[in-house]
Amino acid sequence: AVGTGLDLPGYTLFIAEQEYSSYKERLLALGMVTLSPQEQEELRITQGRPHPGRELTEDYNALEAGLWRAISFTKGCYIGQETIARLNTYQGVKQRLWGISLDKQVPEGSPIYLEQERIGTVTSCQKTISGEVIGLAYIKSKAGGEGLEIEVDHRAQGKIISVPYLSHDYY
Repeated sequence: AVGTGLDLPGYTLFIAEQEYSSYKERLLALGMVTLSPQEQEELRITQGRPHPGRELTEDYNALEAGLWRAISFTKGCYIGQETIARLNTYQGVKQRLWGISLDKQVPEGSPIYLEQERIGTVTSCQKTISGEVIGLAYIKSKAGGEGLEIEVDHRAQGKIISVPYLSHDYY
């Protein structure tokens, strides 16, 4: 147990499957709350936590992924440090990870358009338990950010939203 991995109080527990029922009963008796895999994914997306293989791939760097707090600009040398420092110094982040609110679910990888110009890609999308559709997407920096109204794959309408886990500020 090492925190939630999100900007929320709590813990994420990794428990052997054969011991899960026993632990679950004890934790519930203590007032703990458990989440289903769907609820975990919904929470991850609404908080903006990038996921390996979706938002964290070789196609995107840590600054584009909004992980500014995870990067040191004062620590000595590390692999990729020069590139990251250059992006920060010259404010060169070309795309950013944002939350999106949509009117319908779309497949991951769907293109995002603003006035017929492609400006991004959906990386995660899920219908929430309450029926809303949320997602994460990389959007070109020049296109804009929070509040921008978008079209996804010429079949869904949406809006770019801020999510708590990500930051987009230069140092």
